[in-house]
Amino acid sequence: MTAKPFVRHGDQPRKRLFIGLLTLAGSVVLLVAFLLWWVPSVGLVHIHPILPLISAGILALLALFIVGGIGLLVLTLLTGRDLFFSERLRKLVIRYIFPGVIAFGRLLGVDRDTLRQSFIALNNQLVRARKLRVPAHKALILLPHCIQLFDCDLKITGDVNRCVRCGRCDIADLADLAWRRGIPIAVATGGTLARKIIVEHRPQFILAVACERDLTSGIRESYPLPVIGLLNQRPDGPCFNTRVVLDEVERVLDEHILPDP
Repeated sequence: MTAKPFVRHGDQPRKRLFIGLLTLAGSVVLLVAFLLWWVPSVGLVHIHPILPLISAGILALLALFIVGGIGLLVLTLLTGRDLFFSERLRKLVIRYIFPGVIAFGRLLGVDRDTLRQSFIALNNQLVRARKLRVPAHKALILLPHCIQLFDCDLKITGDVNRCVRCGRCDIADLADLAWRRGIPIAVATGGTLARKIIVEHRPQFILAVACERDLTSGIRESYPLPVIGLLNQRPDGPCFNTRVVLDEVERVLDEHILPDP
């Protein structure tokens, strides 16, 4: 079985794909709304002359809501600023829009992981728009178990400090970075353990490293907690000796973690 290519450093998930599919889906909804008005209006006018106008007004409000929501989402992404409703937009994207866009993208034959990458990038941009900065002890770095070397005898799930810092995988550098900054760090073997870790730490901000599928589900299940997702690298294929770009981790921490007083 051929391994799926990993995302290399510098490859940016395409937010435009998600926005493009969302805009296309919105256009389809508008077209359907127009047809729902135009077809019955021929018959409605025979019931009462004002009924087609009422129907048109309702559908126009629906169209305005769709176009306004998409426009505000695009402006938030382009400006990188919190345009008053970015958290509500994030809720709308995570809870309702994403499942619909995924289904719509699959109908068009778009790769699911490509859609997930776009969703992750979109979520990250909405979180960044909040300009959130939290104390180190209120943050959490959450890692997948596959980032540890596969044949390592020391299993660090539950306690990253068990790492002996041999340097053969990225755990040592990540653990040292977390220790220097005073940020809790944990490794999860799956969604159940990840949820347990989050409940125990009660963070105000999460930096999560994982593959497209796990990041997408983690972001959705963790809502309303702000989560910045970083895709892992998979030089040996999925779920096996994965890596992470340390500079990307540090950039996110610099942006969202308050410096020590």
